Amino acid sequence: MEVLEPAVAYNKRHYTIEEYLEMENASDEKHEYYQGEIFAMSGAKLVHNEITSNLHYRLRQKLEGKPCRPYGSDFRVHIEKNSLFTYPDMTVVCGEVLSLNNDNHNFLNPTVIIEVLSPSTKNYDRGDKFRLYRDIPTLKEYILVDSGTVNIEVFAINNNGNWELQEYKGMDEVLQIRALQLEISLSDIYDGVKLAEA
Repeated sequence: MEVLEPAVAYNKRHYTIEEYLEMENASDEKHEYYQGEIFAMSGAKLVHNEITSNLHYRLRQKLEGKPCRPYGSDFRVHIEKNSLFTYPDMTVVCGEVLSLNNDNHNFLNPTVIIEVLSPSTKNYDRGDKFRLYRDIPTLKEYILVDSGTVNIEVFAINNNGNWELQEYKGMDEVLQIRALQLEISLSDIYDGVKLAEA
């Protein structure tokens, strides 16, 4: 999903979380929320959806019978420490899903978050959004998949509590998701995808 400029509704610039959730539950469109501001999100393009579909399919296969489960972009993640509500392209939760007020919709405990990058969101996803995601105590890996070229960045938290970067840039490489103890080949992730720089 792509985040647009702040959306102002009813001539009011700041909203409480309760107001945001009430508006969002009644809306047909998705919006992010951060510190009182609401941001509209646009729909994803074909390449973005193809990559997301490939990832979801492979994750479902490889996680079958395990205590972790992948969820698509219809599920919100809420970060209580900084107030963000957002819709990652893919969220993997291991164990019981914890949600805000047990509402089964606003996830609090993702283990892995995957974002598929587009030209308009890649700087936000790599910068401010990653900074906000780091406030999630259960998050072990943050994966960025480029939709313009074969390139995957994996930020994983190490034993010292620091984030380390691992990059994958070849179709013959295999993505390691250590928090889930699984591998997915880049050729499977980009299967059938017509890349702009191919």
